[in-house]
Amino acid sequence: MTKNNKQSEIEKLKTEIDRLKKELKKKKKYGLVWEDKSEDVVEMCKEKLPIVKEVKSREIITNKNKPVNLLIEGDNYHALSVLNYTHAKKVDVIYIDPPYNTGNKDFIFNDKYIDPEDGYRHSKWLSFIEKRLKLARNLLKNTGVIFISINDNEVAQLKALMDEVFQGNFIANIIWRKRAGGGNDSRYIAVDHEYILVYSKTKNPKFYTLPLITKQLKSYKHQDEKISTHGPYMLKPLHEPTLQDSKGLHYDIKCPDGTILKGNEHQWKCNRETFLKRLKDNRIIFKRDRRGQWKVYYKIHLNEKEGELIFDENGNIAQRERLPLSILYDLVLNSEGGREIKEIFNIKTPKEVFSNPKPVDLIKHLLNFSTNKHSVILDFMAGTGTTGQAALELNKEDGGNRQFILCTNNENNICTNVCYPRIKKVIEGYKNLKDEKVEGLGGNLKYFKTDFVDSEPTDKNKKKLTEQATEMLCIKEETFEPVTNNERFKIFKNSNHYTGIIWEQLAIPEFKKAIKNIKGKFSVYVFSLGDETFDEEFADVKQKIKLSPIPEAILRVYRRSFR
Repeated sequence: MTKNNKQSEIEKLKTEIDRLKKELKKKKKYGLVWEDKSEDVVEMCKEKLPIVKEVKSREIITNKNKPVNLLIEGDNYHALSVLNYTHAKKVDVIYIDPPYNTGNKDFIFNDKYIDPEDGYRHSKWLSFIEKRLKLARNLLKNTGVIFISINDNEVAQLKALMDEVFQGNFIANIIWRKRAGGGNDSRYIAVDHEYILVYSKTKNPKFYTLPLITKQLKSYKHQDEKISTHGPYMLKPLHEPTLQDSKGLHYDIKCPDGTILKGNEHQWKCNRETFLKRLKDNRIIFKRDRRGQWKVYYKIHLNEKEGELIFDENGNIAQRERLPLSILYDLVLNSEGGREIKEIFNIKTPKEVFSNPKPVDLIKHLLNFSTNKHSVILDFMAGTGTTGQAALELNKEDGGNRQFILCTNNENNICTNVCYPRIKKVIEGYKNLKDEKVEGLGGNLKYFKTDFVDSEPTDKNKKKLTEQATEMLCIKEETFEPVTNNERFKIFKNSNHYTGIIWEQLAIPEFKKAIKNIKGKFSVYVFSLGDETFDEEFADVKQKIKLSPIPEAILRVYRRSFR
């Protein structure tokens, strides 16, 4: 080898080493790594674009002035793709109960149940869940939160994945006692719990406090004279021998009769400075026990420990609030979910429709501290529809207008035979196992199924996507009531807003004439092969309308989602 050739080979080697260094820098230094597995429903989106089509016969409307809830039948990857256009940054709370990947025919990947002996079962589960979590995160408001039920099979992997997808915005790992004692799957230790991982989209989530339960209120049985200053309180002993020994917690205390409680014999819960402050504020109580010996207590006021008090006109506690707890020991057992299904469908066993549904009270508890009366709630693994019922019950209880979006496939007819009829019964009423009539909760529902159009960016396909996107635009604008329907344009409305969809640019003058005498704001979508805004054509009514060209806006969302 000549000197020049040798030098050339050295330069090539250096170049290759530099390239490899750059590649290594791109790779994650810490985190969850798995072998990504391709998924048929995801690969399908390279050739087909998902849309939704309404099943009009399954519409339920009980009050046109109330929000419309959505049920989407289809693969949740496709449903989430559609929602990335219609509901980006609109969702307050997401709850999902994904397959736990136990190997007991609970997780299907590419139309096959994952066997417990499958060497890639964790990789397949992670590939499945990651793609959906990334789409779901885009739907959350900046104050939004997500709850995910899981058990020991995947909790470690899911926690690491969530740390990555939600950028470390971990809130809590709630432990839910789901049954009294272990089940048949317990061998060495009776496992009676599951987990609910809680994450937020940003570092500023929106949470609410919970009402204080009666049992907790009874603990605050003492009362200060000036309720507006301190209010109800409980007493706790100041003496704490079980704390780790600290010199700062040993000091003498003088009792009312002059008796000195020696610091070398007592360890207190607070240091001397804090004790003196509490004493000055009348928050230290001295009492004699049965043997006549002095005991020292300190007051914990209800408004000090739990937050702000709310009083009625007579000075009594009207409402107390507390932070939610991370351990749900006696909230509700999972068996209650099966009982609820039996009552709603008037059947003897829930296995006739679905096994192990989550109980309504569990989801209501989560929604109680994560939603307000106008929140949007998404469950894209809806199963039997428990989340929808929970939202409807909360609305009934507090007069709220929470909206829910449920997405589920129709595996074993779960959507058509369980989820939809359950929501219908809960809205309209039903007879339970005792043949008693249960009053309906009211509410509105639109039922959609996922469908597809060709993704090849031809003029013909763009035109077809625009024509097929009517339901998506109505969902986006929440305008479902038709006003005008012809071959060239359509108009829909809700109680205070209108949506116009124009198929042909030449129909703009006719459309403007149709809306001339209609009072209210319009969102107007105009078909364009490019991304033309049509501002000049609508200059004379620009105060009345908001213009958007389609389908390019939809295609941009899909390009970002499917890249």
